[in-house]
Amino acid sequence: MREGLVHLDLDSIVWEPGEIAVQRPGEAVAASLQSFIDSQDAWVIEGCYDELVRAASAHCTLMVFLNPGIDACLANNLRRAWEPHKYASFELQNTMLDQLQEWVAGYYQRADDWSYRVHREIFATFAGPRVAHREMWAYAA
Repeated sequence: MREGLVHLDLDSIVWEPGEIAVQRPGEAVAASLQSFIDSQDAWVIEGCYDELVRAASAHCTLMVFLNPGIDACLANNLRRAWEPHKYASFELQNTMLDQLQEWVAGYYQRADDWSYRVHREIFATFAGPRVAHREMWAYAA
């Protein structure tokens, strides 16, 4: 928790706990998101899921678009800490690293719902205050 704000990593509600790349049912994910928003006075939500970002944005007082570039994202992936909500061990997590790196590397070219194009559109159409950061920084685990 930074700045006194509770943080929700959308990955923690999208993926089945203890499973690799198994998404929870959409209704359950939406209910988890709404429950988080309803239970907090102030929060930070981060993730790349367009439908969830759009849903959260209806309750958002400031949208921040972190866009450090591909090189920073790929480097941060290599330094990321173990994510126990997704993987049983750090070693198991690292078996998926090549796939993650490939997926991230295609961020600016893809046209799917988790692409730069869609994220820019969400950011550009957000009616409230918004800030974009395009600088390099290191992931702080």
